[in-house]
Amino acid sequence: MSITTFAELGLAEPLLRALRAENYIDPTPIQARAIPVLLAGKDILGIAQTGTGKTAAFALPLLQRLAEPRVQPASRAPRSLILAPTRELAIQIGEDIKRYGRNMGLRSAVIFGGVGYKPQTDALNRGLDILVATPGRLIDHIGQGNVKLDRVAFFVLDEADRMLDMGFIRDVRRIAALLPKERQSLLFSATMPQDVAKLAATLLRQPERVEVAPVKVTVDLIDQRVYHVDTARKRELLTGLLRDPSLSRILVFTRTKRGANRVAEQLGKAGVRADAIHGNKSQNARQRALAAFRAGQLRVLVATDVASRGIDIDEVSHVINYDMPEVPESYVHRIGRTGRAGARGIALSFCDPSERGCLRDIERLTKRPIAVVDNRGGARMAAAA
Repeated sequence: MSITTFAELGLAEPLLRALRAENYIDPTPIQARAIPVLLAGKDILGIAQTGTGKTAAFALPLLQRLAEPRVQPASRAPRSLILAPTRELAIQIGEDIKRYGRNMGLRSAVIFGGVGYKPQTDALNRGLDILVATPGRLIDHIGQGNVKLDRVAFFVLDEADRMLDMGFIRDVRRIAALLPKERQSLLFSATMPQDVAKLAATLLRQPERVEVAPVKVTVDLIDQRVYHVDTARKRELLTGLLRDPSLSRILVFTRTKRGANRVAEQLGKAGVRADAIHGNKSQNARQRALAAFRAGQLRVLVATDVASRGIDIDEVSHVINYDMPEVPESYVHRIGRTGRAGARGIALSFCDPSERGCLRDIERLTKRPIAVVDNRGGARMAAAA
């Protein structure tokens, strides 16, 4: 018999009440498979794309296990640790944990770079059941003696492949070396390159492998088109496409921070409400831009890949790859920002002749050709795409 409700997964009533308040009734495949395994205390190697509900897949059983029995957390010694590669993703995980755990009485906090230390230090001093952190800032706090990891009973490494892409694997290994050997560990990754597989082998003990929503299934939910266009004409093409009102909430990806700023400024001059987020923006500026985009106050949000996985916003009508990603897996993560929760989405890519090698790598990864739009049709083709 297939599991059809959260109640059948063995979750406690306080969690079920929180899920009902969020109108979450039916678990996603990753939740249905992972939650019983984690409640049983086993390690997991999870392979799932963003947008599949994996945060709830690890957060719900983590909350339940921390509450049974409830143990008072010691100062500067969190009971569990969740590592995320970016500030945006860490914040999103922290917000989800607060929503799911609203009836549990557990303490949680999120620490990341780009903001002051004192509020984070104060939270650590009070004692935490759940600490969500980015690797760099956590290393800083460890070095300053603000946090000890010798009482961590549950360890979650989220977006492990992104950790690798961003050069955080050495920090992750350093952090993991400070954890108790007796713990429950979870590693989630959208892809499983060799380096991530090696990392998983060192962090997990006899893990159960849970794999859902492979790349092909995920991209099949999204209508994909590519425009072959010189870089010098990309600005004109983007502006033309935005004349179509069906492009209502658009996420544009660029390769560089400077490029993101330039595209957002050009759109603003063309009368399009737009803003950019990337690593050089202050945390407050990034959060303001995300909030405005989520609220519909911005029509276009321009982002770099570093920010892409922390963007968990429903009803993104289109993703536009202004620059083709150099890492083909990044293409899958980018376009996964549309077509959320089983809905269909639209992804448009602008490919300069110098980027055609990137396009071939993407098609090799996804095992499907991307339909070419006859650019002579210009913006009029957008709705058809």
